[in-house]
Amino acid sequence: MAKIEVNNLNLWYGDFHALINVNASFVEKKITAIIGPSGCGKSTMLRAFNRMNDLIEGVRTEGEILIDRENILANDTDLVSLRKKVGMVFQRPNPFPLSIFENVVFGERVHGESLKRDYLERIAEESLKAVLLWDDLKDKLQKPALGLSLEQKQRLCIARLIAVKSDIVLMDEPCSTLDPQATARIEELMRELKDKYTIIIVTHNMQQAARVSDDTGFMLLGELIEFGKTDDVFTRPKDKRTEDYITGRYG
Repeated sequence: MAKIEVNNLNLWYGDFHALINVNASFVEKKITAIIGPSGCGKSTMLRAFNRMNDLIEGVRTEGEILIDRENILANDTDLVSLRKKVGMVFQRPNPFPLSIFENVVFGERVHGESLKRDYLERIAEESLKAVLLWDDLKDKLQKPALGLSLEQKQRLCIARLIAVKSDIVLMDEPCSTLDPQATARIEELMRELKDKYTIIIVTHNMQQAARVSDDTGFMLLGELIEFGKTDDVFTRPKDKRTEDYITGRYG
């Protein structure tokens, strides 16, 4: 079942045509990887799913992005609700300069009113357990989040999304600052989370895309050149440009 359907999506930064007639269907509770060389539109497409591109002056978008069959590009879209439903993990972990506990429950405090402490404590525990941090941090919840390791910070940022019950998790190069061991652990976390969440990851690391994703899309110069099952894209690409990129002829 498609969680996200993209129909004839075009996006311009001023006069620059950054996304060109993109069509794709992202399956619910799967991991989809978007690959391609730098500047090809991967992150732009990712940010379109929670309309973060709207924050950039001069952006214009046409087409449809249907999430649960509702067009999020409609003028009456509630962006606060959208960004709660569609959370994002960035290239460099971005915990707030607050305690570990306050980082996890931050979104709940923003969206909720007069939340009781026991409710917030339950949310924090459930979210940290989901990202396999509870055992390590349950006695350190009041310590500054900025003191965590890079891997722990990235997990904490994912926990923050889980706390506000995001359905879709967008990940923009989430392992690019991590060492190989930490990368392997974050990849394993992705596999565990896909039982409950739809995950879309942008990555330059083709080996990572091959390891963790169910589906893969290849982008080039703003176009989605190929989209399909990861094994098919990597072993039986339909487009020569995909084959050239995967085999290292360019990019």
